[in-house]
Amino acid sequence: MPKGGRKGGHKGRVRQYTSPEEIDAQLQAEKQKANQKRKGVEGLIDIENPNRVAQTTKKVTQLDLDGPKELSRREREEIEKQKAKERYMKMHLAGKTEQAKADLARLAIIRKQREEAARKKEEERKAKDDATLSGKRMQSLSLNK
Repeated sequence: MPKGGRKGGHKGRVRQYTSPEEIDAQLQAEKQKANQKRKGVEGLIDIENPNRVAQTTKKVTQLDLDGPKELSRREREEIEKQKAKERYMKMHLAGKTEQAKADLARLAIIRKQREEAARKKEEERKAKDDATLSGKRMQSLSLNK
């Protein structure tokens, strides 16, 4: 037996499946219980709550689809939030928001740094090529002597 007086787990048990005939029998038994005659005065007195409002069902032809639809507060707030987000994205793409200006400035700085790095690399490559060419000339001159 496990610690603390707990009973064993349920995972090792064999599953029992209900046959369709048993299910049908249970359903019929429930229906018969519902159909049995009420005892005593219950069948004679019809009790109705005067405060209860009965829901009236409307036909499809009676529905007013063209009229202005009342939105809940959450729906209104959600729509306003989406519109504000769209406005902000338009302004952002146009470069008019503070964040967009900061992004553009940062991109300009990065672009300059990359151009300088590329220029330096090109100069170093040219200097290296010149050095190797002059070194080869010196070597060929010393071999010719």
